[in-house]
Amino acid sequence: MRIRLGDLVDRLGGQLIGDADIEVEGIAPLDAAGASQITFLSNPKFRAQAAATRAAALILSPADDAAIGPSLAGARLVTANPYAYFARSAQLFVALYAEPAIPGIHPSACVHPDAEVDASAIVGPNATIEAKAVVGPGARVDAGSFVGRGATVGEGTHLHANVSFHAGCEIGARGIIHSGAVIGADGFGFAREGGVYIKIPQTGRVVIGDDVEIGANTTIDRGALADTIIGNGVKLDNLIQIGHNCVIGDHTAMAGCVGVAGSAKIGKHCTFGGAAMVLGHLTIVDNVHVSSGSMVSRSILEVGQYTGFYPLAKNADWEKSAVIVRNLGTMREKIRELEKIIKTLTEKK
Repeated sequence: MRIRLGDLVDRLGGQLIGDADIEVEGIAPLDAAGASQITFLSNPKFRAQAAATRAAALILSPADDAAIGPSLAGARLVTANPYAYFARSAQLFVALYAEPAIPGIHPSACVHPDAEVDASAIVGPNATIEAKAVVGPGARVDAGSFVGRGATVGEGTHLHANVSFHAGCEIGARGIIHSGAVIGADGFGFAREGGVYIKIPQTGRVVIGDDVEIGANTTIDRGALADTIIGNGVKLDNLIQIGHNCVIGDHTAMAGCVGVAGSAKIGKHCTFGGAAMVLGHLTIVDNVHVSSGSMVSRSILEVGQYTGFYPLAKNADWEKSAVIVRNLGTMREKIRELEKIIKTLTEKK
């Protein structure tokens, strides 16, 4: 279960400096890698540690190779993005050691006669596939997962154990949904009359693109009328809540415990740190980065990094303080002008 460095480079690219016939069996951190493993250097501050590594080969950038390459005992894999190269190498080793998946439907699974399950798909124990649902080629629905009526699971997509994928929802190819995720539950929609709440039927869907990963216990609500849309390549961590009718643009990533209220529209290539919050009906353009714990309370229409922390207070007090904070720049200039006047008067006196 080893791979030649030459074969690794043939698959992943990069420049190999050293013996192409060296065989490696895995990847490990700089300080733990042994003679049968490769490792990587993605941060120049660890150059000294990299120079002392016992790994068979080191993945590193051209700049790091110029700095420490000649002093290394092992081979080098030079690439513009060592961290991405490490990720692809790790995928390769995982695939190398993975148990072969055997297509088929477990006898304890409940698959409706009107469901369409590809012959190359896997349906695990006690899984449920309802009528009109489609499970595509190479897809995998693990133990206890639920695929609702008319839902579609795309080619090569993997629903881990105990995922709820509700009626009419769709996910594209090569997706990963981790255990406990709920896709397509009702959105939080109610009309208020006479002090009571009247439920608004949630008749939209959740439509998810290709290459999306959704973390454990994350929830994405179905749309009220239109659909909730998750674009291609989106990465959602654990314990995230996406409200109904939200649109998340391609290749946006969110860390754990992010909350996005209904009808928010978020652009492509955005990032959200852990526990960031987005209020409903807001628009966030492409390439916006929101820091951990920040509250987005207004639309963001300009690219950049945004951070917002503010202590909890009674609403009236908070609004007064917010007005003062917003005017601090003007107040500072006025204070400077007053200081100049006082200084002038004092000198004259």
